[in-house]
Amino acid sequence: MTDPRSRWSMIAVFALLGAVTQVLWVTYAPVTDAAGRYYHVGDGAIGWLANVFPLLYVLLAIPAGIVLDRWFRGGLAAGAVLVAAGALIRLGGDGYAVALAGQLVVAVAQPLVLNAITAVAGRYLAERDRPTGIAIGSASTFAGLIIGFGLGTVFTDDLPTLLLVQAALAVVAALAVMAVLRTPAEHKVETPPAGLGALRVAWSDPFIRWLCALVFVPFGVFVTLSTYAQPLLEPAGVSEETAGLILIANVVAGVVGCAVVPIWANRRGRELPVLTTSLLVTTVACVTLALAPGVVTGFVALTLIGFGLLPALPIVLELTERRAGSSESTAAGLMWLTGNLGGLVVAAVVGVLVDDPTPAFLLLAVLSLLTLPLLRLFSRVSTSEPVPPRTP
Repeated sequence: MTDPRSRWSMIAVFALLGAVTQVLWVTYAPVTDAAGRYYHVGDGAIGWLANVFPLLYVLLAIPAGIVLDRWFRGGLAAGAVLVAAGALIRLGGDGYAVALAGQLVVAVAQPLVLNAITAVAGRYLAERDRPTGIAIGSASTFAGLIIGFGLGTVFTDDLPTLLLVQAALAVVAALAVMAVLRTPAEHKVETPPAGLGALRVAWSDPFIRWLCALVFVPFGVFVTLSTYAQPLLEPAGVSEETAGLILIANVVAGVVGCAVVPIWANRRGRELPVLTTSLLVTTVACVTLALAPGVVTGFVALTLIGFGLLPALPIVLELTERRAGSSESTAAGLMWLTGNLGGLVVAAVVGVLVDDPTPAFLLLAVLSLLTLPLLRLFSRVSTSEPVPPRTP
C-alpha cells in the first residue's frame, strides 16, 4: 500500500499556532515597566502573567496529552480556539484581572498545542518526513519567543496596540488551524487505551521514563538562563540591553540548531552522541561564565548553549513519536511535564544564588555534567530495545 503524501500545510499552520502561544506567553516580559504602569501593579504581578504558563503546564500536561490521544482533532481545535480567546480577552480593558484572565486561558491552551507536536507529524506526514516536521514544530516555539520580544521592543510604550497585534495573530493562526483540521489525517491513527490507559502505557516503557529523566536538566538550564542571565551577568558589567541581545542570540542559535541538528542526528542514528555533546558544551560554557563572565563570553557561551541545548527538545520528541505509538501525545506530555518541572526547580535554586553568579553558573555546569551518566544508562535501554533511524 502506498504511503499517503505529507500534508505540509498542516505543519505550516501548526507552526504558526505554536509560535503564537509563545508570543502570548512572553507578551509582558519585554515591557514589564510599561505594563506595570498600565495596569497599576508592581513588577512581581507582571511576572505572574508569564509564570502561570509553566505552573499550569505541570498540572495539565498529562490530561492534555490524554485528550489529544483520544480526540486529536477536537483537542487541537480546542487549543487553537482557547489561544485566540485568551488573546481577545486581554483586549477587554486596562485592569490587571483582565490581563491575568487572558493569560490563564492561553496557559490552559498551551499543553493542547505543544503536546501535539509529535501527533501532528505522525498524522499528517509520511514516516520519512516526520523528523523534519517535529523539528519545524519545535523550532516554531522558540521562534515565537523571538517574535514576542521583537514585538515588545517595537511597541514598548503602546501596550494596547501590542495586545491588538498579538490578538490578530492569534485569531489568524486559530482560523488557519481550524480550516486545515477539517480534512482528516491520512497517516497513522491508532486508538489509544481509554481513560488513564494511555498514561499507563507510556509510563510503563523504560525508554520513555529515561527520556523524561534526560530532559529535566536541559530544560531547567535553558529556562534558568533565560530567566536570570541579566542579573547573573550584571556584576561583570553587562547592561540590561546587552543581556537582552545575548538572550536573543541564544534563542536564534537554538532555532537554527532545531532546524538542522535533529534531522542530521536522525538520519545518521546519532541522537545520543548529539545529546552528549550538547551537555558537554553546556558544562564548558557555564564554567566559562563562572570564571570569566563578560559581554564577549556571554555572547559566545549562551549562543553555543542555545545551538546545542535547544535541539535536544525535537530529538527527544522525535524519539518519543517513534516509540509511543497510540499514546504519543501523552508521552509527549510527560516530556513537557518533566521539562517544565526542571525549569521550575532549577530556576528556583539558582534564584537563591542570583546575587552570587559564580556558584550559580558552576551549579548549572555540575547539573549538566551529572546528566551524562543518565545518557549512558539510557543507551543500554535503547540498545536492548532499539529505535532505528528512519530511512532518508
